[in-house]
Amino acid sequence: MRSSGPMAVFALVVMLTALPMQPARAGSGLLGIDHRLHYDNSGIWRRSTQTTLIYGTIVTVGVGALALGDHSKLGDTFWRSVDALVVTGVATTAMKYTFQRERPSQTSNPDLFFQGSHAQSFPSGEVAAMSAAVTPFIINYGHEHPAVYALVLLPAYDAVARMKTRGHWQSDVLVGAAIGTGIGIWTAQRHSSLIVGWLPGGFSVGYVHHFKP
Repeated sequence: MRSSGPMAVFALVVMLTALPMQPARAGSGLLGIDHRLHYDNSGIWRRSTQTTLIYGTIVTVGVGALALGDHSKLGDTFWRSVDALVVTGVATTAMKYTFQRERPSQTSNPDLFFQGSHAQSFPSGEVAAMSAAVTPFIINYGHEHPAVYALVLLPAYDAVARMKTRGHWQSDVLVGAAIGTGIGIWTAQRHSSLIVGWLPGGFSVGYVHHFKP
């Protein structure tokens, strides 16, 4: 049950992000599904809502890790999420500069790769980061508390929102979700947190325990 959970989560992410992708015409691009969605930068799809969510997630994970340390299951999970965010950020940034794909806001042609450093559509760093952040929590707590699986809605929402505001193509968000989920699984199943191993011992205790009376 524990090992099948992450794959079920990723399958749900793919399904949810694929819902608005069904075109009335044949798609193109990396997976043959890429096309522009109708532009929508209003309501819940506003770009400001997207940035609030991603930055709020990063801050929550960082503060949780520093506050709790890794001497508890929850604290350790926060640190695994930090690991996943950092590794995912490095990986997706490298891929963006390697593939140099133009965004839907820059072109209607999803086949334009290697267009220069200004083109950074592939893969979606935000969807990857959101997937990476939630995966360790789903792995560690999903089998005990099924409601935790609802965290999959965060990267699913972000994937749809990034396409609606023409920040990414369909294949960008799907590959981003796959990268973030895969790295999240890897960090969650490591013997110990990667970054905690690099930090002074005091960080592993956590500020909550340092100042606890």
